[in-house]
Amino acid sequence: MNNETARERLVNGLERSKRLQRESVLDSLRAVPRHEFVPERYREWAYEDRPLPIGHDQTISAPHMVAIMTDRLVLSQGDRVLEIGTGCGYHAAVVAETIDAGTVYSVEYVPELAQSARERLDRLGYDVHIKAGDGHNGWPEHAPYDGVYLTCAIPELPEALIEQVVPGGRIVAPIGEQTQKLLVAEKRADGSLSRRIDGRVQFVPMRGG
Repeated sequence: MNNETARERLVNGLERSKRLQRESVLDSLRAVPRHEFVPERYREWAYEDRPLPIGHDQTISAPHMVAIMTDRLVLSQGDRVLEIGTGCGYHAAVVAETIDAGTVYSVEYVPELAQSARERLDRLGYDVHIKAGDGHNGWPEHAPYDGVYLTCAIPELPEALIEQVVPGGRIVAPIGEQTQKLLVAEKRADGSLSRRIDGRVQFVPMRGG
């Protein structure tokens, strides 16, 4: 089975699961070649719905989780989005497809991963801005953002990230340590957050702080 056929089969399975509400997210998954973001020795499993190692004790998230998190951000074309935890760049590419002319800013703690993701996304034609640094601080120079998401688990949302979201914007993040849950938060006009939990998850812990 070639990559295109395998990718279509994967996305069709996610569509049948009925866990996604936005067709634009499914279109983005169909457009992004996940095998390009997976280390060569794992590429035969690129279109299986599971996380895979990418080095430095990090993983590329399972496609269903990338889809759910992107879906819950409720993004629109032209939005400005902040990602904490670039990893290999796959999730950023899916978000970039979803927001089209919008802009993705991404912070990665491991300099080597930041550099390789930058080169990979440039090669594939994605306009994603990446810097190496501590994601707890966000990226205030480009704030405010319409959405923020974390690809690593943290006990509590850093105040800096909350401050960098526009009123009405969303934050999607794995919250917890041994037991993690997916938090979907929306910023109110007064700066507080409405919060809900969208299932159990398992992510690598956030570094830095």
